[in-house]
Amino acid sequence: MEGVENWEKLTWEEKREERFKKWLDAPGVTFNNAEAKKKYCERVTRFIKVIKLQEPDRVPCMLPTGYYPAVYAGYSLKEVMYDYQKLSDAWRKFNRDFQADSFASPGLVYPGRVIEMIGHKLHKWPGHGLPDNAPMYQFVEGTYMKPEEYDEFMENPTDFWMRTFLPRTAGALEPFQNLAPFNPVLTNPLAWVMSFSRPDVQKAFETLIEAGKEITKWRDAVGEVNREALAEGFASFGGGMGGAPFDNLSDVLRGTTGIVMDMYRQTGKIKEAMERLVPIIVKLAVKGSNASLSPVVSMPLHKGDKSFMSGKQFEEFYWPTFKKVLLGMIDEGLVPMPFAEGNYEPRLVIIKEMPRSSVVWYFEVMDMARAKEKLGGVSCFAGNVPSSLIATSTPVIVKDACRRLIETCGKGGGYILAGASSISKCDPANLYAMMAAAEEYGTY
Repeated sequence: MEGVENWEKLTWEEKREERFKKWLDAPGVTFNNAEAKKKYCERVTRFIKVIKLQEPDRVPCMLPTGYYPAVYAGYSLKEVMYDYQKLSDAWRKFNRDFQADSFASPGLVYPGRVIEMIGHKLHKWPGHGLPDNAPMYQFVEGTYMKPEEYDEFMENPTDFWMRTFLPRTAGALEPFQNLAPFNPVLTNPLAWVMSFSRPDVQKAFETLIEAGKEITKWRDAVGEVNREALAEGFASFGGGMGGAPFDNLSDVLRGTTGIVMDMYRQTGKIKEAMERLVPIIVKLAVKGSNASLSPVVSMPLHKGDKSFMSGKQFEEFYWPTFKKVLLGMIDEGLVPMPFAEGNYEPRLVIIKEMPRSSVVWYFEVMDMARAKEKLGGVSCFAGNVPSSLIATSTPVIVKDACRRLIETCGKGGGYILAGASSISKCDPANLYAMMAAAEEYGTY
């Protein structure tokens, strides 16, 4: 990490302490007043202690924000995708009203004009494949890497991404398939620059330039919300993004059907490709965390739960390279936070094979008493107030469900109260009930 001497010689615990110090000191943040700084330090200290399996002042609470701030402010997702002022106002209002332990950032709200410009094909969104009032996106799964292209992908992932993947997933960038190869063996840059003489390639780059100008406006709006939240004393929690190599292959390259067939027909290729992805994922997570305050790396997991693969398949295909990614991040002082989508209860015995207090496991579907039994004293974990309960129930019922989770999981530290997954609509009183439960029942 920049500014730390002999970084490579430090143990992972020492590296993590340096990152925790940066998180707590918040370099570059100008707090509004002494009270805001005090609140920030209290919130960050709460998270640091719970990650380290210590008892903080109380159980931290992460609200299942999702795209709910838009609805809460009276807007649709479509409106905030295209109107950055409304985007800023909505997330600013949510943070100030709910006073959660960590602030909600609008960074995952795609800028509508940008994804229109490039002809984005990986999602449907309101007004583009979905009704204008749709509350969230839909991922469009496809086979964007052919079964015979594993070798091409592994030989040069950057070249494959630029000249094969992008032309297949962004209509405006189809001409990139006509670029010369990104090959370090080519010592004369003119061999590559000559492909820019094509009018269609020039137009594709012109589109990217215009998209870049637009995304700057969006990024400024998101950055303003984040800076204001920090200045007001809210903690940043997520500091980077990562994932499991198997999911990288299956989600956006081979698709579910393709990856299932490959598990039987191209076992060696899958494993080789996943090994190739491990250092790439770790480096991206480090870069994201270095650019932020928090060392916590969000890691949505999609294909590792029991509904998709058996325990034997998990141990053969999913866990080996995912474990290497986790250990690679941990070795850099990061705190991986895998979001175990689906049911991970059968995986508890396996996933506890991590250094003590090095990971935060975020569960969607889980017997939380069993999670406490298996992971208590080993890993911090978070979850899993049902989204259906938050969306449809009453504050009294939500608060009682949170109380039971805190009583089950909170003893001795290591537990973060959180929703099972994000929400798009609910009675705001139910979110207030979550915070109230943490404050009333979560004290030590």
